[in-house]
Amino acid sequence: MPKVKKAIKKIVKKPVVKTKPVSRATVKTRFSPTSPRSPKIPQHPPLRRSSSEASQSPQSSSIAVPVHGIDGKSVGTIAIPAELFGAKINNALVAQAVRVYLANQREGGAATKTRGQVEGSTRKIYRQKGTGRARHGGIRAPIFVGGGITFGPHPRDYHLDLPQKMKRAALASALTSAKLEGKLMVIDGLGGLSKTKAMAAALQANGVKGSTLLIVGSDAKLTTRVSRNIADIDILSAQNLHAYVVLSHQTLVFMKEAIAVLKSRYRPEKSV
Repeated sequence: MPKVKKAIKKIVKKPVVKTKPVSRATVKTRFSPTSPRSPKIPQHPPLRRSSSEASQSPQSSSIAVPVHGIDGKSVGTIAIPAELFGAKINNALVAQAVRVYLANQREGGAATKTRGQVEGSTRKIYRQKGTGRARHGGIRAPIFVGGGITFGPHPRDYHLDLPQKMKRAALASALTSAKLEGKLMVIDGLGGLSKTKAMAAALQANGVKGSTLLIVGSDAKLTTRVSRNIADIDILSAQNLHAYVVLSHQTLVFMKEAIAVLKSRYRPEKSV
């Protein structure tokens, strides 16, 4: 057989050229600030707010709202704290505050008895074999009427905690939402009414309809007494105001004295 010569390829090694490592500071990326291809960010002049928008901003210390008398006519204005009535609305925080409040209203007293707690005999009701029936033990087993309850509810604590700052922020969101929806009203002179008929006439003159929350000051025993018998009217002190009660009413009626209580109780915290 003829001999076949195999072709042997010669591998030619190229000379290795050593280069200096490039420092990181001199490397230009695609979007580096010094690169000509970097996107330009447009510079817009600052927007100027009108006087009405500035008064509604959360940075302002107070917001002016009209005050009505017991006859329904406007008698002036009053400054309400912007920290409560001009805050940024946080719907998730309000939902959390409502969930915590409703959970804390539960007593958690539902209870059932197990077969060991039900009063009755533990004697075997019939013999194990020979009756043709299913085998049973005590008559108070869960399978029988009047027996114990399997996996029934037992007393438990549903209490949930919410930090004070989150409670105040949720209240501010609820009050701000109520103000933007036109549900808020300040009435002066309600503290001097001593008859339920006069209180009902004053609320009717101001167009109060539906479920209404009357927010009173610190000392308002007379106002509470003359208002508690009016339908769809709930009375609450400004010190005990919370997000759920604000959201669950169609109209919020503030006494003029209640605004002062809100200002003193919910003062903005000083930064350290």
